[in-house]
Amino acid sequence: IIQMVSAAQRSKAPIQRLADRVSAIFVPLVIGSAALTYTFWALWGPEPKLAHALLNAVAVLIIACPCALGLATPMAVMVGVGRGAQKGVLFRNAEALEALGKVRTVVLDKTGTITEGRPHVVSLIPIDTSEDELIQWAASLESQSEHPLGKAVVKLAQERNVQILPVQNFQNHPGLGISGEINERTVSIGNKQWIENLTAIPQDLLSGANEWGEKGQTVIFISVENNLKGLIGIADPIKNSAVGAIRFLKDEGISVVMLTGDSPLTAHGIAKTLGIQEVISGVLPKDKGHFITQLKKSKGPVAMVGDGINDAPALASADVGIAMGKGTDVAIQTASVTLLNSQLDGVISSFKLSRRTMAIIKQNLFFAFFYNLLGVPLAAGLLYPLWGVLLSPMFAAAAMSFSSVSVILNSLRLRRSVSNR
Repeated sequence: IIQMVSAAQRSKAPIQRLADRVSAIFVPLVIGSAALTYTFWALWGPEPKLAHALLNAVAVLIIACPCALGLATPMAVMVGVGRGAQKGVLFRNAEALEALGKVRTVVLDKTGTITEGRPHVVSLIPIDTSEDELIQWAASLESQSEHPLGKAVVKLAQERNVQILPVQNFQNHPGLGISGEINERTVSIGNKQWIENLTAIPQDLLSGANEWGEKGQTVIFISVENNLKGLIGIADPIKNSAVGAIRFLKDEGISVVMLTGDSPLTAHGIAKTLGIQEVISGVLPKDKGHFITQLKKSKGPVAMVGDGINDAPALASADVGIAMGKGTDVAIQTASVTLLNSQLDGVISSFKLSRRTMAIIKQNLFFAFFYNLLGVPLAAGLLYPLWGVLLSPMFAAAAMSFSSVSVILNSLRLRRSVSNR
């Protein structure tokens, strides 16, 4: 974490390139202005002309030193990234800090992002078998899977003291389900679309599954030797922080999209609870990145928030990838922003911090440019013919230092300006 923060603080935001380009033009202009100042006062200045000309030329060089211009961006980035770390938001680089403020669409994964990622079994219907036997078939096969839903079934088996049987020829079918052999019988667990290809599902069971889905439950179907043995409804509680984060994004005029591999019924049930209007459901892991690319073309800059291995392509495709700190390593490594507490209120902090940092940078750049626009003519002796006012190099140095201090103090305001509220 320390290395990530340090690297981000040393990186350059794209807006820094503006300051670099301006400095490349500004420095030769200042040297030219100093030369012209010397020439003018050496020819038409008061006696002693050469001393008078030299002091004015040196004052121009000193007061125009672009220290404030050089500090404007990196100082704000350093404070902003440090403040983010205090709030549990890690920016991988300054580019992510700047890009987040331009995002117009936020795409949210469901499991582990909107929900707690701690699912539990809430509904169960066995067919031509007992509940314990159905749980045994399901838990034995799910014990070979890393999916959070599978862990919920295994946990139920442990609570009921149901024996986990050995599995042979285990296979994972991404976005569909899993299969394997238990006691030399082929067992398949998956979504409705996949199991319907293996066996018929009675209409009354489909109606029951639809009702579970409308309540936000994920329904899995269990087939043994291509015979339907039952279905299990699994619920994953919505994070308390999700409601406030989604409301904040909508209030800011940012579109919110749910992107999930879960069934349309389950996804729309949760989306309705949270007030999410746009839902893309039933998405295979390999297709998530494609949907992000399409959203970027139609909606502009996109941020993706996810936590799983299957979210990594989408996180990489987005303009800004935001990973949950308790998510998989590949998601964290792919994302450019990490939320340490895995709560969506970190999204609020990250957006506020990005926008506030960019505002501070623009203020700093304005201060630096405005200061030089005023300081150079003054140091060159513009007021001398009118009021006899000249700026000595000593006062020019003090004024130059004050401009740098003002940029630093303005940047330090970031330390107290961002909250989750």
